[in-house]
Amino acid sequence: MTDPKDPRDPAYDPKADPKVTTASEEGVPNELPPETQTITFHQRLERNATLLLAASFLVVTVGGAVEIAPLFWLENTIEDVEGMRPYSPLELAGREIYVREGCYVCHSQMIRPMRDEVERYGHYSLAAESMYDRPFQWGSKRTGPDLARVGGRYSDDWHVDHLRDPQSVVPESIMPKYAFLDDTRLTGEYIGELMATHRITGVPYTDEMIVNARADFIAQADPNGDWDAVIERYPGAQTRDFDGNPNAVTEMDALIAYLQMLGTLVDFSTFVADESR
Repeated sequence: MTDPKDPRDPAYDPKADPKVTTASEEGVPNELPPETQTITFHQRLERNATLLLAASFLVVTVGGAVEIAPLFWLENTIEDVEGMRPYSPLELAGREIYVREGCYVCHSQMIRPMRDEVERYGHYSLAAESMYDRPFQWGSKRTGPDLARVGGRYSDDWHVDHLRDPQSVVPESIMPKYAFLDDTRLTGEYIGELMATHRITGVPYTDEMIVNARADFIAQADPNGDWDAVIERYPGAQTRDFDGNPNAVTEMDALIAYLQMLGTLVDFSTFVADESR
């Protein structure tokens, strides 16, 4: 027996197959295949650029309002933590060098609240620890270790050797050499202006701090400097000759002062999170 509806049969007749649409004497019929007869709303949305743009804008607006609007009713989005203070002039100069050299590209400063991170680096990072950073140094990639708790983990001599020739202390390191920091002197001539600029962004530098900025800058790395005044204005500041060269303040002094301060301001042995926020 033959089957005119079976395309494999020699007697196959396309007109007898209800699944096939053929041209007729009246022309090509406007009948569409069954799977495309119904155009859904989502299909119309994707095919209309203007409608898609308007819908995307609406979604982003609603999502943004839900995330941002509640912040206007909060007195503070950062928990106040004892020990946090603005950077001392020398630390601030060191931080500028850290940013200038792109250290944040390979080193993050954000310990996430996961077991492997906490066991390796220490207590997870607090928002308050970055409250005076403009911009923050959280980072998203680690070619080298996280530096949020690097302060006090190594000696000044280790940092000097590591910055001069990283491979001399970490043979597998791919970090470039920064020996030139040891040869570049800093006078602190414009450190007061830098602090005044940071005050505009919300860092609570006082008039006294700005007036004494250059003196504090030099004194913090001077073995014979007025360390008491520096510590009074910046509690917890570390005062000493950081690079082993007592005759001048160098970029090496500033960067090591900054690194040795990281993660040391908050006493995590007594810290208790404010769960009411």
